[in-house]
Amino acid sequence: MAKPLNIGMIGYGFMGRAHSNAYCTVGNFFELEYQPVLKAVCARDEGRAKAFADNWGYESVETDWRTLIERDDIDAIDICTPNNLHKEIAVAAAAAGKMILCEKPLSMNADEGEEMCRAVESAGVANMVWYNYRRVPAVTLAKNLIDEGRLGKIFHYRAVFLQDWTISTDLAQGGEGLWRLDVDAAGSGVTGDLLAHCIDTALWLNGGISQVSAMTETFIKERMHNLTGKVEKVGIDDACAFLARFGNGSLATFESTRYARGHKALYTFEINGENASISWDLHDLHRLQYFDHGDDSIVRGWRSVHVTDGDMPYMDKWWVPGLQIGYEHSFVHQVADFIEGITKGEPARPTFRDALETQKVCDAVLDSARTGQWTDTGAAI
Repeated sequence: MAKPLNIGMIGYGFMGRAHSNAYCTVGNFFELEYQPVLKAVCARDEGRAKAFADNWGYESVETDWRTLIERDDIDAIDICTPNNLHKEIAVAAAAAGKMILCEKPLSMNADEGEEMCRAVESAGVANMVWYNYRRVPAVTLAKNLIDEGRLGKIFHYRAVFLQDWTISTDLAQGGEGLWRLDVDAAGSGVTGDLLAHCIDTALWLNGGISQVSAMTETFIKERMHNLTGKVEKVGIDDACAFLARFGNGSLATFESTRYARGHKALYTFEINGENASISWDLHDLHRLQYFDHGDDSIVRGWRSVHVTDGDMPYMDKWWVPGLQIGYEHSFVHQVADFIEGITKGEPARPTFRDALETQKVCDAVLDSARTGQWTDTGAAI
């Protein structure tokens, strides 16, 4: 019988639901040494926290995250809060000897991230950041193909993440649901929220980024703030585009905006190599597009690989070939990998230290946008 892994979750928003679903589901499909137990959820609004707990099956509710961390019956802390709370909670949880799963981005900036890394490494606690797109089977397959050398030398990487939900002057900033528009809570706009996903995937697939040249724009300069009731300056970036150089010599373009009318969550990447190219689209997440120049010329062309067979990443745990899975399963895979890491005494990536590399690139992007100059990331290449 699997041993219990008692989860204490801080926050109950969109990511709280995604993570809770993963904890509830993982044991039904993966044979693991530990079974997540939804021990407690923590939020300031006790009534809403209780409603969340009742819906998902959490055994108890706390309203102070410090009390949650102090509990002896909690093994792992899951941080699903606004970004400005990540560091304080993570450092305290590490000091209490708790395992930590933290929502992305890791921190408000690289300095905070470094402090978080030192805390978990000093305490020797298992840690992971929820960059879940790594666990989409088609994206993992792309990683495997690259590592096998099928693409050969990489020349180009390009990624976009487009949304359109903030195109309104009537939309406020701050408070529950809109904290991502408040620079004091989020740290940045699309750079830390959307491009961080693109950057993490790129670092995983193609190695370190050495330099960036960026531009950002805030299209609506002032918004009503839900916490103060006053019209205040908007400090986050609504749009960002940047050029990048990888340590392996390849070039990249990244673009993200919340002002692309008609797009709710268009995340795509394409990688061009000496021998082959691959591309992926979140809207068709179970397919990987693949072009192999080694094919005979009369049949050479892009092929659409349906990532559902049992010999493809993670798919042996799910349905029969031809039946696809979705977004929520990436979180299930991440929980499974985290538990496997605990069992084997190996880190489940991305760790805090891995995620710090993404934070360094994000910081460099924002610095470059401010100065108008190419900026070294200081990240490992």
